[in-house]
Amino acid sequence: MARLAGKIALITGAGTGIGRATARAMAAEGAKIVVAEINAASGEQTAQLIVQSGGDCIAIVTDVTDEASVRAAIDTATRHYGGLHILHNNAGGSTPVDSTVVDVPIEEFWRAIRLDLFGTFLGCRFGIPAIAASGGGSVINMTSNVALMGITGRDCYTAAKGGIAAITRSMAVEFATQKVRVNAIAPSATMTDRVRARLEAGSPRVTKLAAAHLVGLIEPEDIANMAVFLASEESRMVTGHVYPVDSGVTIS
Repeated sequence: MARLAGKIALITGAGTGIGRATARAMAAEGAKIVVAEINAASGEQTAQLIVQSGGDCIAIVTDVTDEASVRAAIDTATRHYGGLHILHNNAGGSTPVDSTVVDVPIEEFWRAIRLDLFGTFLGCRFGIPAIAASGGGSVINMTSNVALMGITGRDCYTAAKGGIAAITRSMAVEFATQKVRVNAIAPSATMTDRVRARLEAGSPRVTKLAAAHLVGLIEPEDIANMAVFLASEESRMVTGHVYPVDSGVTIS
């Protein structure tokens, strides 16, 4: 039997990269998928890939930094499919503008906080009640290995992702009685199109990080596999934890 049969999953930022890989992996395991993506074209493309593979999926244009947009996405998902069991707060990302706390432009700090941390906050704000009303389920947040180790030159992204790790633990305690589990995945540099382009362009930061990977470069499907596990009943006794999928970077 498919591991996510009968489940409804909403994945933010699922138009490309890790989000698309996760949407496809969860669909392959029987989940009905809601692609919540700010880019209408890429979101619809993900949905069509899933439908063409025999899955059930809709795409909703969603800005995770906007309260009304996130609320509307959750409401649309629950109306369309009749509930929500899995929320993957995947949307986010860093930029080359990030730097040290004394050098980085102030606007970059607020960009990272608003997209990564506040976007996750809003997803949980509206998604957790929907999951609880559906009988319980799983929230999967996306932090980063930069939240688990010291790293130079990325103080905005580190602050945002560290906040996600912290709030993941708090929410796990808060909502356990409502049968809502909350965990997070902490990837290292993952070979999405964006990261691969930086690696091929010789970005010193990405090249150095890739060289530190102990068991090879990480593909989006590697993150998706962990997300499927955390969404499934296989992890029913797991909550409040941050799982590095980082090819050993944080221990080396």
